[in-house]
Amino acid sequence: MVSRAPTRCVFCEIVAGRAPSHRVLEDETCVAFLDTRPLFFGHTLIVPRVHRATLGDLAAGELAALFDHARRVVRAQEEALGAEGAFVALNDRVSQSVPHVHVHVVPRRKKDGLRGFFWPRHTYPSDDAAAEIAAKLRSALPPRSCQ
Repeated sequence: MVSRAPTRCVFCEIVAGRAPSHRVLEDETCVAFLDTRPLFFGHTLIVPRVHRATLGDLAAGELAALFDHARRVVRAQEEALGAEGAFVALNDRVSQSVPHVHVHVVPRRKKDGLRGFFWPRHTYPSDDAAAEIAAKLRSALPPRSCQ
């Protein structure tokens, strides 16, 4: 099933370059960019380029690409930001703030204070600070393992 983009999907706008973002990676299938209200700095969202509302709308190749990129971003967060691990999540319909499938990759550290599902969100202190973290993550991305 192919889902149609709503009248204005903010993630489609980011993919098309019509909305600002701090991109971490992009290729022919996916775009990854920093969340504007991260749980922790480096919190990255990965979206398919083609609008897909839910996980069930993804083709197998899109799913593989989405999670290969998640794997790469986890490694980049460890390398560039000193993360000890990651929280990787995908809300499907319920709690999906934007109806465009997206994977959250959140850098984690022991005793970072993240508990349960009521997590505090933060803003970057400046656009330059967000750009610096996106650049660090880009430079630490490992090679892709599947095409």
